[in-house]
Amino acid sequence: MTIALNDAARTAALDFARKLGSLYRAHLGRRLIGAYVIGSLAHGGFSHRYSDIDIVLVTEESVDAAALTALRGLAAELDAALTLKLSLFWADRHFVAGRLPPLDRTDYLDHAIVLTEWERLLPARPTLDEVRIYLGGAPFSNWAENAQRFAVMDVLTPSDHKAYIRALLYPARLVYSWTTGQMASNDEAVAFTCQHRPPGLDTDLLTRALAYRQAAADPDALFPARVVLPDQVRSCTQFLTDSTS
Repeated sequence: MTIALNDAARTAALDFARKLGSLYRAHLGRRLIGAYVIGSLAHGGFSHRYSDIDIVLVTEESVDAAALTALRGLAAELDAALTLKLSLFWADRHFVAGRLPPLDRTDYLDHAIVLTEWERLLPARPTLDEVRIYLGGAPFSNWAENAQRFAVMDVLTPSDHKAYIRALLYPARLVYSWTTGQMASNDEAVAFTCQHRPPGLDTDLLTRALAYRQAAADPDALFPARVVLPDQVRSCTQFLTDSTS
């Protein structure tokens, strides 16, 4: 049942993305060089409940706040519900301005699905050092902060379900991308991390969280595992330190 729901949701999300690509082409004209799908919708593991719809826009010049507001408005007119899942990334033709971090740039290079395109532009592939500098910054600190927040919570509210599943799974995504410099599905990342387990990391928790994500289930039964999150942070911190020393 869940597989069928995920497949149907992926089909609907791709249809939404393709229509959105056409709307953006009509709105931006030749300023839009290309629009692409990345993320789990492109590289696999799309969940009808937990996945975002990640779209990259490559434009002649960087997209400002007013333009972004207009683009989101077009999406909402097309499908208000799916727009809540929409995550927009953008870059200018030289890939020096915008919002396309190193890992998402790698995802674009390796997995992008074309929605509309005048010209295929390929940025330089981020090096492993660039990926690691990025991962060791805001992504890690944001995850660690969320992990500590969940660890002391008394109640898991429905509005936190998605964030909690992501907090549980993030160590796998970190270990995979830190080691390979690439993006992959949660399934691949968990399998890789179980095979290359950093000392002290609870990989059983990763596999349990993945099972809940795959089943699109409420993670309430996993809430007692929040007490493990500070240990996961410590293990990942040591993993980053050991792999750069």
